[in-house]
Amino acid sequence: MLVDPILVTAADASIWTGRPKGTIWRWASEGRIRRYGTGKQVRYDLRELPAATDDGPGRAPELPEGCTAA
Repeated sequence: MLVDPILVTAADASIWTGRPKGTIWRWASEGRIRRYGTGKQVRYDLRELPAATDDGPGRAPELPEGCTAA
């Protein structure tokens, strides 16, 4: 069963994860999360983003196999 993504802006993703927007952009460029749209209309799927907890920011999503972090 396919589930539609819950699309949010980088600013909203930043709040959800407890991480800076730059981290969201870097995760997307590293292939950890997908981008939906282009340019200023890029959105990210909330389901791919680790939520912040009372203990701090969410953990970083896994890198795709064979990739290295920036």
